[in-house]
Amino acid sequence: MNNKTISVLLVDDHTLFRSGIRSLLQRHSDFTVVGEAADGVEGIKRAKQLRPDVVLLDLNMPGMSGLETLQLLLQDCPETAVILLTVSEEAQDLTAALQAGARGYLIKNIDADYLVRAIRRAAAGEPVLAEAMTTKLVAQMQGGAPSRPAPPVSDIDRLTPREREILACLARGESNKMIARTLDVAESTVKIHVQNILKKLNLASRVQAAVYAVGHGMTGVGEKVG
Repeated sequence: MNNKTISVLLVDDHTLFRSGIRSLLQRHSDFTVVGEAADGVEGIKRAKQLRPDVVLLDLNMPGMSGLETLQLLLQDCPETAVILLTVSEEAQDLTAALQAGARGYLIKNIDADYLVRAIRRAAAGEPVLAEAMTTKLVAQMQGGAPSRPAPPVSDIDRLTPREREILACLARGESNKMIARTLDVAESTVKIHVQNILKKLNLASRVQAAVYAVGHGMTGVGEKVG
């Protein structure tokens, strides 16, 4: 990323865990932990005050759940990237979080370097998923109906061949830079295509687009479009 500092808000009911994450991020000059909260209500309040780039949010907290917190937080701070950082490896929790607009879903047993890289990617607008959860997501979407009705298949017909190709790349978790390299186009062109895809499919984020694509079997490598 550029020289911009990434502001991070920690929302977790375990003080020791928050302290560990804060210490980790403070070792990197491109991060600033701007605040902490021990529950969802306080987390939403702090997010509205501080407008952080990224929120690390626990899923299971007393009182307001992480999922409820996520939904309300994004209503007030839609530009904030929210990453669920949780012990839950349930596919239903993952799907619910992504459909609610989470930028990422990570498990608390990941290593420190992976977490740091994931926060940077989320701040840059990319989705971040724990590898094991990506596998579970694909298995769930391919093995049964999604937990909410999928958009009509006719919506796919509104996409151009290039947009379909990029949607398949999103389903495989590729970044804009990776897609640009694969398709031999400018990264700015990929960003425009992604925006068009979200608009045409009435989706809120590239993560939701990835879920949509997986649900419609669009994970293979399509033909190159000239």
